[in-house]
Amino acid sequence: MAKSFVRRASKIFFISLNVLVIALFLLACLCPYISSASLWLIGFVGLIVPYLATLLILFTIFWLVAKPRIALFSFVALLVGIQQLYVLFAVHMTSTFNNKKEEAVLRIVDWNVQSFNGLTKNREAKKMVRNEIAESIAKLNPDVICLQEFNTATNGGEQADNIALFTKNYPYYFFSKDYQRSNGKYQSGCIIFSRYPIIRSERTAYPVAESLIYADIVKGADTVRVYTTHLQSFKFKKEDYEGLDNITNTDDASVNASMNVFKKMRLAFGRRGKQTEMVKTETGKSPYPSIVCGDFNDVPNSNTYFKIKGNRQDAFLKQHFGIGRTYIWLAPTLRIDYILPDKNFEVKQFDLVDEDLSDHLMLVSDLKLKTKAQ
Repeated sequence: MAKSFVRRASKIFFISLNVLVIALFLLACLCPYISSASLWLIGFVGLIVPYLATLLILFTIFWLVAKPRIALFSFVALLVGIQQLYVLFAVHMTSTFNNKKEEAVLRIVDWNVQSFNGLTKNREAKKMVRNEIAESIAKLNPDVICLQEFNTATNGGEQADNIALFTKNYPYYFFSKDYQRSNGKYQSGCIIFSRYPIIRSERTAYPVAESLIYADIVKGADTVRVYTTHLQSFKFKKEDYEGLDNITNTDDASVNASMNVFKKMRLAFGRRGKQTEMVKTETGKSPYPSIVCGDFNDVPNSNTYFKIKGNRQDAFLKQHFGIGRTYIWLAPTLRIDYILPDKNFEVKQFDLVDEDLSDHLMLVSDLKLKTKAQ
């Protein structure tokens, strides 16, 4: 009698849990079509897609052993969400990135450099971070460099002039200057450096703080438009990360910390939704083959990613393998930085480079313009 009750209770529990996971996963399948500006809760669901997919796979295996007919529900849900699974995991078994590039390719580096703060707490070591970042990029010999959270100052001497770190080899650049202090002597934002001439550049300001920028770059007979941006982040501080660690605690301090985290996330989802619409509109205006890259602060399962990507290629999916985390904190599934060339390009190489100098990994890709015959 007791065994029978436990068996029935266990079955009800696992079926209920399975149904909940299926429901959340199917809700996540709507992420590409619903802006977080209109329904901010959808943004939370997009963040947990890798875990929902893993649970569905485990449920499928479990029910194949226990009750094969029930396994069908999880399997069908996975099939419905195949679009979500496709952008999550790259399956290109690539070889080691070849530093020697073909003459015809455009090598592009994208990196959120975290205001050159680095990860070390040692003050003397921190002073060297800016030089180490510049050297790490130089080793790859890129043609175009897109940096987010870039800062520079004209009132702090040579150690504060971060633009000068690059202009010897990259004399052409365009800087968004989204944040300014000290009467404009300190500036930060996104920047595009190029070894080839820039014939036009423009900044599109977002409603709050940051912006989208582009540069039209001429290489030989070709003109390419490169966009970069830094979309709204959650702006978590040290106490917010501690709040996430203690999110299951019920004491007043933990509850207040958790509420603060959710408020910041809700604000970010709303702002990012509006920025996404602007990026989609502006990038659709390019008269040239174009590349969109930057820190989107959102995962591949989000409306942000799907809307900006559109018919573009994802260099990571084309030439890499795995989940591809680009942000080192919080979770191993946060791929939030991208290089998205349009269909005019062939993605020859891609790599994620962890130099332990920022809370983001550096992205590098070799892109080759297709001939008209292709």
